[in-house]
Amino acid sequence: MYFKNQKFMVAGMSKSGESSARFLLKHGAEVYVYDDVVSDGISALMTELEDLGAHIVEADGYIDATLLCDILVLSPGIPIDNPLPIAFKKQGKAIIGEAELGAMYLRANTVAVTGTNGKTTTVSMLNSILQNAGLNSVACGNIGTPIVGEVENLGFDDYAVVEISSFQLETLSSLRPHIAIITNITEDHLNRHYNMENYIFLKGKILRNLRESEYAVLNYDDAEVRNFAQHTKAKVVYFSLTTQFDGAYYENGAIYFNGEKYLDVKDMTVKGEHNVYNALACVAAAHLLGIDKAKVAEALCSFKGIRHRIEEIGKINGVTYIDDSKGTNVDATLKAVKTMQNPTVILLGGKDKGEDYVPLFTELKNSNVIHAILYGENRFKLLNAAVKTGYITFSLCSEFYTAVRLSGFIAKAGQNVLLSPASSSFDSFSNYEERGDVFRDIVEGMDEDFEE
Repeated sequence: MYFKNQKFMVAGMSKSGESSARFLLKHGAEVYVYDDVVSDGISALMTELEDLGAHIVEADGYIDATLLCDILVLSPGIPIDNPLPIAFKKQGKAIIGEAELGAMYLRANTVAVTGTNGKTTTVSMLNSILQNAGLNSVACGNIGTPIVGEVENLGFDDYAVVEISSFQLETLSSLRPHIAIITNITEDHLNRHYNMENYIFLKGKILRNLRESEYAVLNYDDAEVRNFAQHTKAKVVYFSLTTQFDGAYYENGAIYFNGEKYLDVKDMTVKGEHNVYNALACVAAAHLLGIDKAKVAEALCSFKGIRHRIEEIGKINGVTYIDDSKGTNVDATLKAVKTMQNPTVILLGGKDKGEDYVPLFTELKNSNVIHAILYGENRFKLLNAAVKTGYITFSLCSEFYTAVRLSGFIAKAGQNVLLSPASSSFDSFSNYEERGDVFRDIVEGMDEDFEE
């Protein structure tokens, strides 16, 4: 792609949009920047980019910009069926995402990870393994560091461990990782992708460019993921918690690859069946990359988890508060619930993603959850699902702050309060990280109240 005689419109001034604009401006492209939601922070960023040579597109002028620009660089937060990309498509113009822009220029050895849950933890685990082995590796992509922001820092001998979301896969076509990992597939983002068929199709796109010399690391225990083996040219390597075969598997409390023991699960700092799956995927990838077994085990056993994923943030009057704000769908929340050893009050709610919550409450009835506090935009949908299943130990409130404070009155010493909303954060927050940070702030404020 020759930058200097093409006009790019970068839509969405998130981290990915900002990185795309800076990359393109640095390489001499003419860049137009646009966002339909302009906060003080976004306005300041767009002014900064204007000082670097970008043109600001006003909300009432984006149609004119579509006629002027050659290529749309679309934020993953903007759906592909939004009027803006549709306008570009009608004119036969290119639509790419930041991940696609980065993939075009990525020289590093690449491992790409997608799936409904476990992506961020798997990427972080594998990146820790590579760094522990003395290799120059970065975690990037949907994990928070845009690919395009790292491409010029990475050479042919370096490693990129890339988290890829279904949103990014909508506009991604050039990525060809040496290893592609698919962790699992369950219902998620159906409000955007409409149905499971579309969602599964998008997840499978990560395998599209793989050739016979590359590897697809697939979760054997997930039927949808296992089925992808029929649709790739790559060598397939499975990982499983239930079945022993050539690949990564769990047996007698330990993780093996092709009969070689890597580590005892009891030695891992992070707990839960979901983290065993994440570790199995990492062992498979690390083996394929030729990483020393001792280095792999050392990194996995010392890995302390990621922020906002079943993260204990404090204890007040004997009640333990746990931040699982990253639990944005039913499957993720149920995985978090399974790790609760003590009676637990759970906080559920936010913006609906098109999921069915009946399975959630069906499972909660047989778990250590003793009370559910339903809050947020989708609280009445959650309420209806609870009633359908006969789940009656719940409270209903509208605001997040009220829900957290209420949990402190319901939970008793020796019990947990778990924020694992099974919903996105976009009804009240910009992302799940902000929601988790606010949860921590409220809890810390409660601690100060009790101290007084």
